[in-house]
Amino acid sequence: MLSSTFRRAATAAASRSNATINIAQRTMAMGPAQGGEISDELLSKLGSLSTQALVDGLWVMGWPAAQIDGARPLHPSHKCVGRAVTLNFVPARPDIAADKPPGGESPEYEAFEKCGPNEVLVMSSVGPWESVGGDIKFLRLKQRNIGGLVTDGSVRDTDEIINYGFPCFSYSTTARQGPAAMQPWECNGVVSVSGVTVRPGDAIVGDQDGVVVVPAKVAEKVYNIAHGREEIEEIVKEELIKNPGPPGKYYPFMSGKIKVDSPLGKLLATKGITPENSNQFEGSADW
Repeated sequence: MLSSTFRRAATAAASRSNATINIAQRTMAMGPAQGGEISDELLSKLGSLSTQALVDGLWVMGWPAAQIDGARPLHPSHKCVGRAVTLNFVPARPDIAADKPPGGESPEYEAFEKCGPNEVLVMSSVGPWESVGGDIKFLRLKQRNIGGLVTDGSVRDTDEIINYGFPCFSYSTTARQGPAAMQPWECNGVVSVSGVTVRPGDAIVGDQDGVVVVPAKVAEKVYNIAHGREEIEEIVKEELIKNPGPPGKYYPFMSGKIKVDSPLGKLLATKGITPENSNQFEGSADW
């Protein structure tokens, strides 16, 4: 009898242990949603660069495409920079609508309340023409003084959103209602926007050329490369204005591959840029 009791206790303990291991394994399998932290100072520096420079910086490092092609500025004045707060939509289904937290507890309003001047709300739509929201919902984003909104879907009540004043980048505009096609399902998970992965906390930078996602884990390195490239491009442009001629003498160039004795290398030397203080030269790359 005693032996049987011990066996039952051991079996129960093993079951609890296996459950704990399974939970730990599942947590490990999913991985963390956020990839790193970006300081306000670094965020400001990233926002001082063009989206082209940031794309080039990521390309030089060999990272996948980072431009959200399906997001265009709603107004020519719109520019944004901020840390991503993500919201994922899923196709509408009766049980999804029933299980989603109702009213103010909805994942979309959870995401809204996480946004402020240094955050950009990134909304992953189920389709380019589906509405992710309009004037009444987005009034809250105006009140939160949000840094920007980016989506691969569409927005409605366009004139009112422009009047709200926060930068908005979307695939297009529409008169459609969104809830008939999709439901907000998760706040601050990893999302895909126009095929580009966005993690919460990534830097989102938008201008008239589009929107770029800078992964938090490599944001400092991307800035250093992109900033170095912009400095060199300004010098090249200045030289071509002063001495008109084909750009091919100096441009394009590959970061980390500029030769000291090349025309570009010699031009940069006259401006005090050398392998000793720049990572753009052959042998000086730090990525």
